[in-house]
Amino acid sequence: MGLSTAIYPIRFHDVNEWFAYAGVMSRPPMPKLTSDHLADIGLFGGLSKETLETLASSLPTSRIEAGALVVEEGDLSTQMFVVVAGELEVIKKGESGGDVRVAVLGPGDWFGEMSILDVQPRSASVRAVAPTLVLSVTADHVENLLYRRDVKDYALFIMNIARELSRRLRVADGILAQFYAALSHQYGPTPRR
Repeated sequence: MGLSTAIYPIRFHDVNEWFAYAGVMSRPPMPKLTSDHLADIGLFGGLSKETLETLASSLPTSRIEAGALVVEEGDLSTQMFVVVAGELEVIKKGESGGDVRVAVLGPGDWFGEMSILDVQPRSASVRAVAPTLVLSVTADHVENLLYRRDVKDYALFIMNIARELSRRLRVADGILAQFYAALSHQYGPTPRR
């Protein structure tokens, strides 16, 4: 089956032929993640070796080119990502419509976890700053590879997400407190009722 799209109306017999046409010539093979790689990532901390091996062999990886959006604010999804290599930025739309960078992510970080916990639109966009490799985890992966296989590992996984969300909330609280203190210093304290 050949590859064909509106952008590249020429039919190609395989991906390597397309890469050669596009001037890429060849891409390095997708690295194979092992349970040891996953054990070094906080999201998977404490999970059993057996579960880590299952996840390493089951979770897909994707290459993201610099400048590409991985997720877009407002979209609905049940997928999170773990950064294996590279760098991404978390951006939110500002009131004026421009993008505001709120965080930078690197290897070992993860994003999109709220979509695993609740079914709400994405709260921010994430864009690759450099060529990046990510591991994809869907709600189905969480249910079938964790919850249905080992409830203890499922609980640890969810606790690891909760710990990171708690850490992020503490950082945001600190930033808000500093902002409020700067405003109070500039404009005077808010009167008490």
